[in-house]
Amino acid sequence: MEQESFKASERLVTPAYIRQGREARRMHEQLVRQLVEQGKCPKEPWDESTIEIFLKELAVMDSNNFLGNCGVGEREGRVASGMVSRRHYRLIHGIGRSGDIAAIQPKAAGSSVLNKLTNSMVLDIIRLAGVRTASSCFVVPMATGMSLTLCFLTLRHERPKAKYIIWPRIDQKSCFKSMITAGFEPVVIENVLEGDELRTDLNAVESKITELGAENILCVHSTTSCFAPRVPDRLEELAVMCQKYEIPHIVNNAYGVQSSKCMHLIQQGARVGRIDAFVQSLDKNFMVPVGGAVIAGFSDSFVQEISKMYPGRASASPSLDVLITLLSLGASGYNKLLKERKEMFVYLSNELKKLAKDTNERLLETPHNPISLALSLSSLSEQSGSAVTQLGSMLFTRQVSGARVVPLGTSQTINGYVFKGFMSHSNNYPCAYLNAASAIGIKKQDVDMFIKRLDKCLRLCRKEKHLAKDEPTSAQQTTEEDVAELAQDLGDVLQADAASEVLLSG
Repeated sequence: MEQESFKASERLVTPAYIRQGREARRMHEQLVRQLVEQGKCPKEPWDESTIEIFLKELAVMDSNNFLGNCGVGEREGRVASGMVSRRHYRLIHGIGRSGDIAAIQPKAAGSSVLNKLTNSMVLDIIRLAGVRTASSCFVVPMATGMSLTLCFLTLRHERPKAKYIIWPRIDQKSCFKSMITAGFEPVVIENVLEGDELRTDLNAVESKITELGAENILCVHSTTSCFAPRVPDRLEELAVMCQKYEIPHIVNNAYGVQSSKCMHLIQQGARVGRIDAFVQSLDKNFMVPVGGAVIAGFSDSFVQEISKMYPGRASASPSLDVLITLLSLGASGYNKLLKERKEMFVYLSNELKKLAKDTNERLLETPHNPISLALSLSSLSEQSGSAVTQLGSMLFTRQVSGARVVPLGTSQTINGYVFKGFMSHSNNYPCAYLNAASAIGIKKQDVDMFIKRLDKCLRLCRKEKHLAKDEPTSAQQTTEEDVAELAQDLGDVLQADAASEVLLSG
């Protein structure tokens, strides 16, 4: 209520009580005013009532919620379902205009404020996370792959003769397809093996630039966050190389915001060389539903050109989700999550080392990867070609999600490009392995349950091997209890086989 309404209320209720209520309301308004004035993520989290008051006040600024509105256009924010309307807090018009996703909508002042504030808050978080000199960013309602495509299409206008994209190999389909979808030819640079790590082959990159000609190369498309044993690209060296040859540089930072090491690489790359834009996922870094990404950079004009490349208006849902999330967490809450993730990475690493020792495997040495870990599966790989994939199926049936088994010798064709050793980022990685990651939001109980279930699955695989060879499972005589347990285990194995067939057929 505004001031006159409070005064009028004093005729109905004791004035002292009204003044107390007015002060309580003023506290909510003060938080909103600070947010709008500063455009930064508040240090402390907001309570849900303040967030809801703020969103409702934004909604009444949109024309579809005007009490006397008379809409005669083709897009007037009409929603048939009340449930859908409430789900979006009656913010129906979306963001941007037909020519620019960052433009202000005359009919939707509230949604426009939401869009501007969200972009400003996310930029604040990116700077707090380590890329201090990032100058601009915007939330786009597309996941990482399509957002990368948008960056490449923007560069097309600057480099109309270019047809190639230099891409140090990472076995992830969406980032590869982002280049194909944009109409360019990926030039795959195989990684080099250094110890257990797969690292950027800088000599091969520079050789390709010389061979193809810098004017024919749209950009270098590098990667930070990735599955071990691949590690983040050598961003500083690539950035210097891009600056030397005047080639744009786009970084796939999919889930790198949560890693201070990945963010430091981007900051350093921009300091010593050239990075034009870096793209990150909303769901992987901010724990919101899938469907959004953040495109950020060090040049306001280039980031603005990317936003203008987006055709038409856009859904406000990803912006709304991340706005609510950051207000709910506050900068302190988000920093706490980043700290906990680091701690869990160390804990997961230690637990996998213990398990590796007990199972005659080893945790691969990948010190340059700050998120993902890899456990060798040499004994299973020697056992049979299907044993590694069967382990993945067994974990899946035990509700372990996110673990990733990588067998030897897998080949995959994507848009006519053949990738040998697919999933391992290499034609001939020395061993099969299993990936596990310490991502934002992970808890100690997640790690403990994963280690317990993985241990059991590895034991089941070894028992199946012994039974297949008609060997006793120990030096002692097998008891009836052992037989019963093995029968139970084999039932689990058969169930895993069935799950494996379903997964492979899918």
